Amino acid sequence: MQDPNEDTEWNDILRKKGVLPPKEVPNDAEEEEELARQQRSIVKTYEDMSLEDLDENEDEFGEEDEAAIEMYRQKRLSEWKATQLKNVFGEMVEISGQDYIKEVNKAGEDIWVVLHLYKQGLPLCTLINQHLSVLARKFPQTKFLKSISTTCIANYPDRNLPTIFVYREGDMKAQFIGPLVFGGMSLKVEELEWRLSESGAVKTELEENPRKEIEDKLMSSIRSSLPSRKDSESEDEDY
Repeated sequence: MQDPNEDTEWNDILRKKGVLPPKEVPNDAEEEEELARQQRSIVKTYEDMSLEDLDENEDEFGEEDEAAIEMYRQKRLSEWKATQLKNVFGEMVEISGQDYIKEVNKAGEDIWVVLHLYKQGLPLCTLINQHLSVLARKFPQTKFLKSISTTCIANYPDRNLPTIFVYREGDMKAQFIGPLVFGGMSLKVEELEWRLSESGAVKTELEENPRKEIEDKLMSSIRSSLPSRKDSESEDEDY
């Protein structure tokens, strides 16, 4: 069936002869309203997008959309900065077992939590608390907590101390249990920083494990103290 609103020569002839009514001319006000509606739809799309979405879909928008895109990009950036400022901690906080769910499991979206279980009077626990206090100031986006072991976990054995648990959004991502894991009282703050960076809890600028240099020196010292093959052969000839 022929569409009477179609722009064809035959329809034009029929309109001239009065068979078809004149073609409806779009009202300028209606066109402006339709254009405004489309613009509102586009703007709503911007409003729904995150910073990543705006960057990923940038090629799909025309030049006329650039101003709106930049406006919403700045808005999203401001929101992100506000969230970052809100999630600044900067010090290690003591918690009890009653605080565990709120402080650890409900710490917040994308928040890393470092929890140290310790006991007073244990030198290595004291050392690690000192190191973690330094790291809490250095990495304020990470939440550093400490708790006396038995107040947080009933009957937690002293042989497992010190213990560090690393969480993100309530899920345990890493655990360090017992004095041997930390290397004893020779533990440096940089070594602990490296360990935590490997778990994802902090973003370190260290390029390699500081412990590696110590281990390399130790192995070099051991090798130099061992008798060489030539020395061994000389000793055998003396017998």
